[in-house]
Amino acid sequence: MSTLKKILIIEDDLDIGELQQDYLEINGYDVELQTSGKEGLKRALNKEYDLLIIDIMLPEVDGFEICKQVRAVKNIPILIVSAKKEDIDKIRGLGLGADDYIIKPFSPSELVARVKAHLARYERLIGNMDTAKKEIRIRGLVIDEMARKVYVNNQKISLTAKEFDLLLFLAQHPNRVFSKEDLFESIWGLDSSGDITTITVHIRKIRGKIENDPSNPQFIETVWGAGYMMSV
Repeated sequence: MSTLKKILIIEDDLDIGELQQDYLEINGYDVELQTSGKEGLKRALNKEYDLLIIDIMLPEVDGFEICKQVRAVKNIPILIVSAKKEDIDKIRGLGLGADDYIIKPFSPSELVARVKAHLARYERLIGNMDTAKKEIRIRGLVIDEMARKVYVNNQKISLTAKEFDLLLFLAQHPNRVFSKEDLFESIWGLDSSGDITTITVHIRKIRGKIENDPSNPQFIETVWGAGYMMSV
C-alpha cells in the first residue's frame, strides 16, 4: 500500500493544474487533478485525501461551495488558490474553513512549501491524539487537547482545525502577547511573509464563537499595536 500523501487539486485551468500536479509529484505526493467543480466536489466528499487545493472560479460548483461542503464533514487541510485579491474573498474563504488562501500568480515552490507545512502540522496534531488527555480551563472555557474539543459554560463549540490550533496556542501561553506575524509562523508553519490577514479573520471567528460579547472580549484580548493575548 502506498504511503504517499494523497492530494486533490480542483482547478479548471488545465495548464495551471498540471503545473501544480507536476511540482507536487516531483516532491513525492500522490496527486489527482479534477477540472470540474462538480466532479471535484464529488471526489472530495467520497474519497480519502490528505489535503485539498481548490480554485475559486470553477464551472458548475465554485471553490467556496466545495470548501463549505467538505469542511462540514472532513477535518483535512484545505488550500484555496485564486486570482481574486480582494480581502472580502479571503475573508469568505477562511470563514468557510479554508486553512490558507494563496493568490495567483504564485511560484510552484511556494505552493509546495505551504502544502508541506500544512501536512506536517496536521500529522503532529494527529500524533498528539496518542498522548494523555489534557485540558486547559480558563474560567468557563475548557479546551480538551486530545479530543480537540472546546466548551464554553458546558456548551460544545464547533471550531475549524486552524481556529482550534490558534485558540490552543494562545491558551498554552496565557497573558503573553503575540504579534500577528508570530501567530502566523507558529500556527501556519510559515514565516511572516505570508498573508497575516488570516490571523485577523480567525481571531474574529473564534471570538464570535467563545465570547459572550465579541466586541468586548474577555478571553482573547487585542493589545493595540502589539498583537493578541489570552487573558487569564
